[in-house]
Amino acid sequence: MTAAQIAEGRKICDIVCIQNQYNLAHRGDDALIDELAADGIPYVPFFPLGGFSPLQSDILSNVANRLGATVMQVALAWLLQRSPNILLIPGTSSRAHLAQNLAAAELSLPADAIAELDGIAAQAIPAH
Repeated sequence: MTAAQIAEGRKICDIVCIQNQYNLAHRGDDALIDELAADGIPYVPFFPLGGFSPLQSDILSNVANRLGATVMQVALAWLLQRSPNILLIPGTSSRAHLAQNLAAAELSLPADAIAELDGIAAQAIPAH
């Protein structure tokens, strides 16, 4: 959904939630998330744990190692700290992964880790 599509939709109904692709590497909805948060509209990132190249995984792995967490926990914690309107629905078929995913809510990322993780999106943009 684009901001224009959401504005059009809001003319005919209340928008109660938006779901688009968004994660550490795919940050195209940064401004949209902020706009939705200002209006109290939840945002559900689709593919919250996907889209990382090996270099990006190295960044994620380094941060996770420093914090004593898994890369998935760090990626989920980053999303949760990104904005209060973000709602996560990471899929898993394993109880162990479910427990790890839930533990991400308790992981507080320090500012230097967030800055390092924010750099992943810049590296994910293909050169033209």
